Order: sequence, then structure tokens, then C-alpha cells
Amino acid sequence: MVTAAHPLLPRATARPPRAIAVRHLGPNWYATVMGTAIVATAGAGLPVSVPGLRTALTGVWALSLALLAVLLCARALHWTHHRDQARAHLLDPAMAPFYGCLSMALLAVGGGALTVGSDWIGTRAAVALDAVLFTAGTAIGLTAAVAVPYLMAVRHRIEPSQATPVWLLPLVAPMVSAALGPLLVPHLPAGQARETLLLACVALFGISLLATLLMLPLVFGRLITGGPLPLALAPTLFLVLGPLGQSTTAVNHFADIAPGVVPTPYSGGFGVLAVLYGVPVMGFALLWFALATAHVLRARREGMGFAMTWWAFTFPVGTCVTGAEGLARHTGLLAFQWLAVVLYVVLVAAWTVAALHTARGLLSGALLAGPASAAVALR
Repeated sequence: MVTAAHPLLPRATARPPRAIAVRHLGPNWYATVMGTAIVATAGAGLPVSVPGLRTALTGVWALSLALLAVLLCARALHWTHHRDQARAHLLDPAMAPFYGCLSMALLAVGGGALTVGSDWIGTRAAVALDAVLFTAGTAIGLTAAVAVPYLMAVRHRIEPSQATPVWLLPLVAPMVSAALGPLLVPHLPAGQARETLLLACVALFGISLLATLLMLPLVFGRLITGGPLPLALAPTLFLVLGPLGQSTTAVNHFADIAPGVVPTPYSGGFGVLAVLYGVPVMGFALLWFALATAHVLRARREGMGFAMTWWAFTFPVGTCVTGAEGLARHTGLLAFQWLAVVLYVVLVAAWTVAALHTARGLLSGALLAGPASAAVALR
């Protein structure tokens, strides 16, 4: 959403007063938490052993936890002092879908607590933290998956030419719950509790998958018939990788957990599903990766500068890393192991670039000065 710069900010590089600083802090900022957390969780599953890697990944997870805490406080200030702007975000079809990022940020940090955070805080604390964040993230994600499409239908005024991959964000959130929920299953009492959570994750998988299949044709149709996206939105094409990589991750986690949780033959069926679903979907993800990369390179040649949309290069790619890692486990193929390593290198490079540009924008004040001023300052 494009709004005028706040009158108390005479320069894009001015450091605004604390209450004003959060006026333009939208829900899209939670993408920084998602992108940071996935670096830790994806790295933990790599089929390589690097000295010191585990410690570094735990540090990255701790950074994502700190970012989440800071952003939750900042967004609380935003709603307290700038409710008009917060309501405007909800009524803006370009910004409202980013409310799905809050859910995914909570879920990503919670999943990271069990994956690597337990090394520092202990298993018991990690389980408790993940249980809280998973519950809150899933509730918020399901709410966003219903509320945002409802607002788009009854309150927003949308033309087919406005379709962008951002529309997928609230629909992907339940898939993140589906992929990370199985991590909590072994920590529940054996029997009904474990099976209930696992099958609830399967239901969340279905919710997100079918909703994505409804929305994705609109996005692809807009791209083919309407031409390339605006330069600043070109990176959002990578968001399509989110449901593809995350759903592949989910089915592989189902197969990891199912034995002993659900009765046969269903437990074995999850192993079959992991391969028969995951391999073709990963193939399509690689096709889309190439297509999105071509669009971004074109946009860069035409002058695309940094925007917060660059964080779309991180979390979606990270889900493809975890998806490839899962396929490597269940097929035993070296090809998937190397794919995971290559994609992880891309992920780390993308995170480094996005993080450095974001830090620069924060230090200059440009990213908090309002969209119009920030666009000028970050060129």
C-alpha cells in the first residue's frame, strides 16, 4: 500500500520518534523472522557435517527468537498508537495477506526451538515454547486463511490484474503448521493424543493444499496475460515455492512420525505418499524456481532496487531445502542430498543480502519513514 510520508518526517533518512517509527511497520516485517528461522531449521537437516555448524545454527535461531519478540512489541505499539493505519492495512488487498506472516513467524520459531534451540534451552523448555507458539500460530493461521479471503471478497475491490503471489500467504500458513506439528507428536502421551495431532496436521495439509490450488491459477493467469509484475513485486514470485516446498516437507514429516502412531497399513501409506507426492511437487518447484529467477534477473536489469519483498528469497527457498532433505531420507538418493546443499547455499546468500539491506535501511531510517520516502531513499 502506498501512503504519504508522515508530516513529522522531513527527510527519508531522519530517525523518527519512537511512536511514529512504527506507523509504517506492517505485518510484512514478520518475513524477517521467518527467513531467519528457516536458515537454522533447514541447516540442521543437511546431509553434511561441518564443525561448528550446529552452534552457528542455534545462534541464528536465537536471533530469530529475539526478532520475533521485538516485532511483537513493535506491532503492539503500532496497533496502540496507529489504529487507523492498522485498519488501513486490513482493508488494503496488497497488505492484508501479510497477516499470514505472523502465524508463520510464530510457527517457524517454535519449530526451530525443537530442531536446534533445545541445544541451549533444553528439551523441556523447547517443547513448552514450541507448544505455545504452535498453538498460537495455528490459530492465527486458520483465522487468516478465512478472514483474508473473506475481506478480499466482500470489502476489497480487486481486479484480476491485481493478482500477485502475495495472495498465497494466508493460505500457506496452515501448511507450515502441518509441516511443523509432527515435531511435537513424540512429546505427547502415546495413543489417542499422538494420532489426533498427526491427523490434525494432515487435515491442515489438505486445507492449505486445496486452497492453494484454487489461488495459484489466478496468479499464474495474471502473470501470463498481464505481463511481468511491477519491479518491486518481482521477488514475490518466489512465494509460490512456499506451498510447494512446505507441503513436500509436511508429507515427509508425516512419514517420519507415522510408524507406531497410526495403525497399519496407514503408517506405511505415509511413506508412499512422501515419495509419490514429494518428487513431482519438488520437480515443479524447481521449474518455478527457474521461472522466478528469470523474472527477477529481468527486473534487476530494469532497475529493481531493494524492498522488503526481497525477504521472499528466504523462507520459500528454505522450505524447498527441508523438502529435499526429507526426500533424501526416504529415497536414499544422493541427488536430493546435493539439491538440499545447493539450495541451502542459495538460502544463506539470499538471507545475507536481505539482512544487510534491511539493517542499512533501519539504520538510515528509510524503511520506517513511509513507503514513498523509503522508495526514494533505497534506490
